[in-house]
Amino acid sequence: MVSAIRRATEYLLGAFGVMLLLAFVYQWGFATFEGEQVDYIHSLYVVVETFTTTGFGLDADRWSSDEMLVLMAAMQLAGVGLIFLALPAVVVPLVNEALTSSPPRTTTLTDHVVICEFTPRGETLVRELRSRDQPYVVVVPDADRAVDLAADHEVVHGDPEAVETLERANVGSARALVADADDETNASVVLSARECSEALRVVSLVEDEDVADYHRYAGADRVLSPRRLLGESLGAKATTSVADELGDGVEIGEDFQVAELLVHSGSPLVGDTVGESAIRERTGANVLGAWDAGEFESPPRPDRLIDEHTVLLVVGGESELESLKELTLSETRRRRRGRVIVAGYGMVGHSAAEELRPRDEVVVVDEADAPGVDIVGDATHRETLEAAGVDDARAVVIALDSDTTTIFATLAVRQVAPHAEVIARANDADSVRKLYRAGADYVLSLSTVSGRLLASHLLDEEVLRPETQVDLVRTAAPRLEGRTLAGADVRAATGVTVVAVERDGDLLTDVGPDTKVIDGDRLVVAGTDDAVNRFNGRFA
Repeated sequence: MVSAIRRATEYLLGAFGVMLLLAFVYQWGFATFEGEQVDYIHSLYVVVETFTTTGFGLDADRWSSDEMLVLMAAMQLAGVGLIFLALPAVVVPLVNEALTSSPPRTTTLTDHVVICEFTPRGETLVRELRSRDQPYVVVVPDADRAVDLAADHEVVHGDPEAVETLERANVGSARALVADADDETNASVVLSARECSEALRVVSLVEDEDVADYHRYAGADRVLSPRRLLGESLGAKATTSVADELGDGVEIGEDFQVAELLVHSGSPLVGDTVGESAIRERTGANVLGAWDAGEFESPPRPDRLIDEHTVLLVVGGESELESLKELTLSETRRRRRGRVIVAGYGMVGHSAAEELRPRDEVVVVDEADAPGVDIVGDATHRETLEAAGVDDARAVVIALDSDTTTIFATLAVRQVAPHAEVIARANDADSVRKLYRAGADYVLSLSTVSGRLLASHLLDEEVLRPETQVDLVRTAAPRLEGRTLAGADVRAATGVTVVAVERDGDLLTDVGPDTKVIDGDRLVVAGTDDAVNRFNGRFA
């Protein structure tokens, strides 16, 4: 609105200046062509009358010469021209801006999370914050984007690098600030945040780990590198080592943890439903959730079919999880080591290769020749894959920057080496289902990992590995005291699984339907955000 008002002011001043000038011209023309003198105020009145098209009655009968008539015709055309110019240049912008909502510029929230700016990983973080009723505000520099987001989010429009903008976001009363733009902008945001508040908790994300120290020096309390974590997670899924994959689990207590296990082609579990698999009876481990083609369900339905693309989220002791891990492998997989091809050697590919090298033969493919790259070429081309030895490869980790290229590379691997497991990186969550349809066995989204990683550092509840969608929460449940888990129908009513009970300083992991909750117990429950909220609302 400010720019439109300024434009209108400039137009009016310019039009008035033209009228003043033409008043002199009219005075000169009347004296020259008609031989009569008129004063300047009289001339100005005639010009205004001409420009506003309100009439020419004052002097019209005194114009007798052709020259004077031509002069008046030119003045009338100039007046009409200025009027038509005013429509697109002044009137229309004023109307448009009057009808357009102005982006919010302040917030009154307190104990909130300030997010600078709004990216796909920020969308995941926002879902986590909303699930816990944690207030947040998004700082957006683009006015149109701010207006669009304001329909669903608390928004402050302004430059996140400016101290004044952060003050308008009430950062002095905030719980934390997340710098979620590019590396250089994030460092500047951290400096501005520290100028506003020394006590504020500041978390910054970096694409390039080499600049992490700069962010710490600027004042960030935590600097996170989602690409490195994504690479390590992809590498862990491709490893042949049972113990190392279980090592990625989250420990609940001594010799008791939650882990994610991929069911491989040829596993005896393939073709069974969750109920038919009798996993608890065969191994002692409990199934908390299951991924299939990018869809997550917790707890999984008993009639849910397990296939070679299913990823199980399970809980148990190390020996129990080792037994279940053996069930998820095929006979050939248990014996076979084989090479693993890593396609793409950026931050994600480098981290995946480093995760794999202590245990497996790794062949790195990249378009650019660099230290650590074994085959230089395009991973979407058959000859490049064959040169990397894809025929003998046990798995292919695709860690390319472009989701479109990753999809094409997945199709290429499936065509050339249908036996190889394809473990793929996706930048956007929307690409996950496409990659599964293209033939990937396991897909991990960078935006999901980033958002969950942020949530794990901002929320009080413990969050499992960032690529999962399950939270692990220790909570009292006074309304469950004196009741068994089966009697209260906990899992069916809320969707959470009680995985352990803390009682008198001990962690009880042998939890079943007949487990009774007594006074002083703290339950360790696992479930999705909504399920945990339902549990707390019903029993806490």
